[in-house]
Amino acid sequence: MSKPKMQWTRFPADWMKVEGLAWWNETKPALIRLPRRMKAKVRPEVWNLARQPAGARIRFATDATHIGIRAKSPDNTVMDHITRFGQMGYDLYVDGQYHSSCGPDGTGRTQAVFEVVGPRRMRQATIYLPLYKEARVVSIGLSAGAKVGRPRAYRRRRPIVIYGTSITQGGCASNTGMAYPSIVGRMLGVDTINLGFSGNGRSEPEVAEALAEIDAECYVLDQWANTPDGNSVMERYPRFLEILRAARPATPILVTGPFAFNPEAWRAAVKATLLPATQRIVRACRRAGDGNIHWFDSRCQIADGEYFATVDGIHCNSLGFYKQAAALAPVLRRLLKL
Repeated sequence: MSKPKMQWTRFPADWMKVEGLAWWNETKPALIRLPRRMKAKVRPEVWNLARQPAGARIRFATDATHIGIRAKSPDNTVMDHITRFGQMGYDLYVDGQYHSSCGPDGTGRTQAVFEVVGPRRMRQATIYLPLYKEARVVSIGLSAGAKVGRPRAYRRRRPIVIYGTSITQGGCASNTGMAYPSIVGRMLGVDTINLGFSGNGRSEPEVAEALAEIDAECYVLDQWANTPDGNSVMERYPRFLEILRAARPATPILVTGPFAFNPEAWRAAVKATLLPATQRIVRACRRAGDGNIHWFDSRCQIADGEYFATVDGIHCNSLGFYKQAAALAPVLRRLLKL
């Protein structure tokens, strides 16, 4: 079969809508999750993780029979507990359905062309970007003569912003589109912004200030896994919430509790400290008059004995992320009246 004739357009172009990056208008064409002006305010670990575009995606409408991508990564080294496609690959979804994935070669270069199966018509295309590696998209390719248009609007104008840890960022999904914030977005038909910082979701005030800049439909705070005991939750969370509430007094906030971890020491911490600590934080806020803060019992996502939904007893595999999203999406649907 002969290769399709492709027309390559340098990224970014007007017809490519970049989503999941709250400060895109400040940072473009760089695919980073915090604005450069925050580099001096956050810890280096947070800034380096922000340069990994977890949850970011490129959307457009097209009748192309083939869709391609050319991109670069700094290297192709892979962590032990995640796939190359999950860490540094690109997922293509067509009309909301998974199509295929690609990743870099030994030099860190990605070049792939996907055939779009089915009769030629205008379709919604989404390309998910790497979860755990810096990325530079060079160009997007479409079959010669293809039409392009703006993608379909979401059900709500504003995004759901999710702050958290490696579990939020996407460790360790098998594909880039399988981090739970992205699955929730597809389930609800809404935009999501992934502000998970692996090992560094520590409820820091400067990060709360960043979240507060985003005009969000809802904030989901999922950083419990990086606050190892109840005392640290109680010390850091109130100030974090105070900053967020001062800027966004009416925006719903959903605080997640912990789900089950397999290591015995973590199981004890979850049940004895983290679970009641997150509950106490929310109760205290509601007693103080904040009726728009809510607690989510994450034990319905991954329960004791369901450790097969993780890669190491802690970090979710793609099944675990689907379970997380399937439990969280109905709660957000009710909260936001979707």
